[in-house]
Amino acid sequence: MSARAATLRDAVGLGLAVGLYGVAFGAAADAAGLDVWQALALSALMFTGASQFALVGVLGAGGSGAAAVGSALLLGTRNTLYGVRLAPLLAPRGPLRRAAAAHWVIDETTAMAVAAPDRELGRLAFRATGATIYLGWNATTVLGALGASGLGGTAQAALDAVVPAAFLALLWPRLRRPHPEAALQRRVAAGGAVVALLLTPVVPPGVQVVAAVVAVALAGRPRPAGAAG
Repeated sequence: MSARAATLRDAVGLGLAVGLYGVAFGAAADAAGLDVWQALALSALMFTGASQFALVGVLGAGGSGAAAVGSALLLGTRNTLYGVRLAPLLAPRGPLRRAAAAHWVIDETTAMAVAAPDRELGRLAFRATGATIYLGWNATTVLGALGASGLGGTAQAALDAVVPAAFLALLWPRLRRPHPEAALQRRVAAGGAVVALLLTPVVPPGVQVVAAVVAVALAGRPRPAGAAG
């Protein structure tokens, strides 16, 4: 199998798997009170899963719009760093191409692009992964939202677990990955969870998410060489 064919296979395979999480987002958006068109607009225009789940999770818990947007924006800041890393590789020309490329800068497209053996295959991996996830995520968002609206009361109540379950599914592989930073990632994740749990009884819904994200960002910031660990 050629390198190009292998890149396409891996990109499409990953895209199909990740795109299925749109079902969970559609269901979570419905549970939070959004209609199908609102859920689809978030997937089409925002297109960054963690931020989308954070937004509907805060709204579903009764939080304010400001807290929901703040949570989503804080989680989405990592995409800016990805963009800085990908800009020299993709080098899109013209404002429309730059905007289109920026819209697809997410965890998975970044990982596939930087892991490719050369620049041409990196661009192919980025485009193939982005297109597959984007189409799949939006299609399954609609399916999830439509399916959730037809569920009974008991099943609707069970959707409260969708957001944390989806977050855990996305996070778990990172915590189990056998590399030197896995232990640090587990400590940072646990610290964020502790902050959120401690604040939940005493702050309005959504504020604990924002505080946990800030705490995680501070804990995971790069340290100067030679700093004590």
